[in-house]
Amino acid sequence: MYQLKVSNEKELSVYELYNETVGSWLRVAPDRGGIITSFGVENDEILFLNKETLYDPKKNIRGGIPILFPISGQLENGEYEWNDKVYKMKNHGIARNQPWEVIDTDLNETKATVTLRLVSNEETMREYPFQFEVIFSYTITKNELSIDQVYRNISDESMPIYAGFHPYFKTSSKDLTYQTDAKTYLDYNTMEVNSFNESLDLTNKKESLVLLDSIKKEISFELPELRKNVTMRYGDEFKYIVLWTEAEQEFICVEPWMAMTDELNRKEELVMVEPGKSLHTSLVISVK
Repeated sequence: MYQLKVSNEKELSVYELYNETVGSWLRVAPDRGGIITSFGVENDEILFLNKETLYDPKKNIRGGIPILFPISGQLENGEYEWNDKVYKMKNHGIARNQPWEVIDTDLNETKATVTLRLVSNEETMREYPFQFEVIFSYTITKNELSIDQVYRNISDESMPIYAGFHPYFKTSSKDLTYQTDAKTYLDYNTMEVNSFNESLDLTNKKESLVLLDSIKKEISFELPELRKNVTMRYGDEFKYIVLWTEAEQEFICVEPWMAMTDELNRKEELVMVEPGKSLHTSLVISVK
């Protein structure tokens, strides 16, 4: 049976869904951008987390699964223009810097769900001039994490988004093999497009690599130390997989994005949500 525990860690509220019998768990910190901080399968932690950054609200969290909304990546000079007005926005958008509200939990023998909501407010409107409601449902089973997403536009004009996720997978290896149908990748270190041949070594890569042309919305890779294989399946809206790491840190990020960085300035592949409408999509992470 899955159980729920709500605790306070250094003034941070943490929701934990867990099943001790099968050794699976999920921890979420609503106040820190609705982030998943921990995901366990068969008593093994799947995610990297720098706890110092989690507990310091002045720092960007290094680890877990940060939510990227309404944008993924950076904006040139940290700003963009919309309807003849210039707005400033931090990397990866506003959602990860806002407190989310837990609106529901559901637990049974085989799975558990916690549902969170973020609604636009005066602070978000200064960076992103749209009224919205975003609802995420995190569901954990024995070996799988599902993230169901609803992006609702409650403005009176079309709302541009290119959301994404930034999962930090726990591994000391920087050279992984990826099962995907992508044929090419963009190396942001050289700005060159190269052929992709299953493995990519991120050692000494300061900037990210982007898989460009996959059709099948799925990617798999092994976490060598855990001897576990991770498969990510995601909605059609996610066009790219971004690969990134930091030197001497034991993680590799495998990130589904809806568009490439700085898209709010390029305006070439924005996902537009019409007034009163919603975009529904999902991300599923399976570990075996």
